[in-house]
Amino acid sequence: MDLTSLLTQKKAAILDGWFDRIVASYPPDSAKMLKKNDRFSNPLGSTLFREIDRLFDELLTGGVHVDRVTLSLDSLMRIKAVQDFAPSEAIGFVFSLKEAIRSNLTAELQEDGLAKDLVVYESRIDELALISFDVYMKCREAIFQLKTDELKRQTHKLLERANRIGGTAQK
Repeated sequence: MDLTSLLTQKKAAILDGWFDRIVASYPPDSAKMLKKNDRFSNPLGSTLFREIDRLFDELLTGGVHVDRVTLSLDSLMRIKAVQDFAPSEAIGFVFSLKEAIRSNLTAELQEDGLAKDLVVYESRIDELALISFDVYMKCREAIFQLKTDELKRQTHKLLERANRIGGTAQK
């Protein structure tokens, strides 16, 4: 059996392991909430699982198509960016996929000599991480721009008020 078939066969277990590793990066109360599998009471956890499922499917197609993975990564990075994760923490979830794969395929990788094939998948995962970093930085830049614009707006309003107060006091 080739590695792609094996990964497809064990997809559910790998995704569960990957999701558990991602959730473990959150504080315990948040992690408990994220594990609830209901898109209405837990939209964050639902989004997280849906997007890692899409990313995994993309890895199985034989490459990383930037346009397709960017949509999923953007959803995930927006979450991480507003939660003030450090860049390494924000993209670390991508690398945890390697652990999830290895832990679910340990015996098969040794028995079937699929270790060389695993290197190909791990290179794709590394590529995902690099794209994740780019997406994360764009999200953070957008947040900083919003903060800067809001600060300018507030400063402008304060100056307008000061001018009105100063103008009426002179009359």
